[in-house]
Amino acid sequence: MEFMTGVKQKETLELPALLAMAQEGEQVKVHGTVHTIRDMGEVAFVVLRKRDGLLQCVYEEGVTKFDIKDLKEESAIEVTGKLFKEERAPQGIEIRIEEIRVLSEPAEPLPLAVSKWKLNTSLEAKLNMRPISLRNLQERAKFRIQEGIVRGFRDFLYSQGFTEIHTPKIGAKSAEGGSNLFRLDYFHRPAVLQQSPQLYKQMMVGVFERVFETGPVFRAEKHNTKRHLNEYTSLDFEMGYIDSFEDLMAMETGFLQYMLALLEKEYKKELDILKVTLPKADHIPAVRFDKAKELVAEKYNRKIRNPFDLEPEEEALIGRYFKEEYDADFVFITYYPSKKRPFYAMDDPADSRFTLSFDLLFDGLEITTGGQRIHDYNMLLAKLKARGMTEEGLEQYLDTFKHGMPPHGGLGIGLERLTMKLLGEENVRETTLFPRDLSRLEP
Repeated sequence: MEFMTGVKQKETLELPALLAMAQEGEQVKVHGTVHTIRDMGEVAFVVLRKRDGLLQCVYEEGVTKFDIKDLKEESAIEVTGKLFKEERAPQGIEIRIEEIRVLSEPAEPLPLAVSKWKLNTSLEAKLNMRPISLRNLQERAKFRIQEGIVRGFRDFLYSQGFTEIHTPKIGAKSAEGGSNLFRLDYFHRPAVLQQSPQLYKQMMVGVFERVFETGPVFRAEKHNTKRHLNEYTSLDFEMGYIDSFEDLMAMETGFLQYMLALLEKEYKKELDILKVTLPKADHIPAVRFDKAKELVAEKYNRKIRNPFDLEPEEEALIGRYFKEEYDADFVFITYYPSKKRPFYAMDDPADSRFTLSFDLLFDGLEITTGGQRIHDYNMLLAKLKARGMTEEGLEQYLDTFKHGMPPHGGLGIGLERLTMKLLGEENVRETTLFPRDLSRLEP
């Protein structure tokens, strides 16, 4: 009988351990995928793709106990050899190979040249062969940075006293309403895929006061644009005992500052690979919805066509205006019209046509929607009635407020959109691992 006592110490070493070794000529063992082979005759450079980057290994005829002609790119191998410093190599080190053990090898050549610095192929081709295209270093770096965004979100909110929750994605009724719902049969009962965790995170404010979640949300929107997905990851938080919705904007600003500092410190290698210059979030301007429309209409000679909504072109112009006038990469648009917000949004007591809510634009694109919620039970009932909505499917949500709730609010951030803008990409599918849109259900 065997007993597990914890993580096993492996003979094979990873890049951080190799880089920490001070003595040259020490024998080491590593494993990795053959990223590329440059055969120079008596000498060949075998570059391994590791989880932390590339590692150069040197094959020498007569020294290495292996025939280089038997080695294929994308083979998984184990290498034994001596470690030396080499400034011209990736990481500044190389292994002079003594032995190679092949762990597995591909059945056929790759359909994409993933070892090239940049994949010179279409987005469609990259998405159709996603598990292969992601092996490219630049493609892979995008999602390491996305990891950093989520890590920053979690770490920062933990530091602010938030509790992480996980809410169901199948429900009887949607938080947002409207027609853009994926409907399904749930054991002979009608159900929907959730458009957001909104109702649940509000209920949990009554339990933990401050909660957050990272998870998928679903929108059955028949859009086929560069900014829309039918399934995306939402970074959500909800907090109680707020004085105003400005508390929420301040919390998001704190997150952005923390996340950008984390990326600069822990993900510099990936930022350099992608040549990314991070934006500034030290001072983020906040402007009323109606005022923002007036500012861009005046400066760019653009007629206001819809006083109760922001068109994509207007968002782009608002981003341009605040970059030109204040050198701001982000801008909060506040007091959104009530008709463009869900029933739970709290109306502005001074003018019920508007709400105590906001969007955050990053480089002219909306990446966040948030605001203060109605916490009074009777006020919620009145808002439902005014909207022509019924209480059906909302009974347990409403019961939460019947038994008392503090003033609260929250927001949701589109992870893929935020990543897209940080990396300067033009299409949100570039920063989505496996996109789901009007035409794509695979891979």
